[in-house]
Amino acid sequence: MIAATLRNSLARSDAQFAISLIARERESERRQLESDLSNHGIDSILDDTRLLDALMESPRGAHASLALFTYVLVRNTLRALGEQDRVIADYLASLVVQFGDGGRAMRVADVDDEIYSTLAQLLAEVNAPDQRRAFLVRSHLGNYALWLSGLYPDHIEYRRWRRGGPPIDYYETLGRRGFELAATHRLALEYGVQGLYTTAAERFDVMRHALNDISDQLLFPRLYSPERLLRQVRSTMGLRWRAGH
Repeated sequence: MIAATLRNSLARSDAQFAISLIARERESERRQLESDLSNHGIDSILDDTRLLDALMESPRGAHASLALFTYVLVRNTLRALGEQDRVIADYLASLVVQFGDGGRAMRVADVDDEIYSTLAQLLAEVNAPDQRRAFLVRSHLGNYALWLSGLYPDHIEYRRWRRGGPPIDYYETLGRRGFELAATHRLALEYGVQGLYTTAAERFDVMRHALNDISDQLLFPRLYSPERLLRQVRSTMGLRWRAGH
C-alpha cells in the first residue's frame, strides 16, 4: 500500500544538503537557512523557491537523495498548478519513487505474485472475497491509473489515435473510482488513509497534470506531436475551469 511517507523519510543530512545548495558559499545565507530550519522545521527548506533550481542546475544536485529530489520536484510542480497540500505532494512523490522500482507498478503490494497489466483486470477484482486484497486492489486501481496517465500520457494518446485505445479520461475516471472505493473500505479507516484516498479522488486531475508536466519536461522533453499539443491545451483549459469553480 502506498502511503504519504516520503517526506518523513528525509533525514537531517537531506536538509543540510539542501541548505548548502541554496546558500552556495554565502555564509550569511547559510546561517539564515539554519535558523529557519531550527525554528520552522524542514518544510521551510523544502519549500524554498530556490531549491528546485539549485537541484536542477548545480552539478552537486546530482548527489541529492532520490527522496529529496522527487519530493521537491513534485511539490514545486503541484504548487505551480495551485495545489498547496503537502500531504498530496508527499503521496504523489511516494508513488513515483515506489512505482519506479522494478515491476512494483503492476503489483498491488511489494511482494505479490499477481501481475496486473490493465485497469480492467484490477476493476474486475475490486470486490474480491479476501477483504485485504479487495482493499489493496482498489487503492492500486487509483495508483496505477494515476501512474500511467500521469507519466505516460503520450503513449496513451498514441494508442488512442492509432490503435483505438481508451482516452486519458478513461484512466482518470477509473483512477478516481479506485480511490473512492478504497476510501469507503473498512480497512481505510483502520489504516488511517480514508481521508487521504478521499482527497486523492477529489484531486486526481491536478495530480495527473503535475505528473504530465514532469513527464513532458524531464522524461520525454524532445517529443513533439499533435497529440501532445492537444493534450496540453485540454489540460490547461481543464485546470482553468477547475480554478474558476
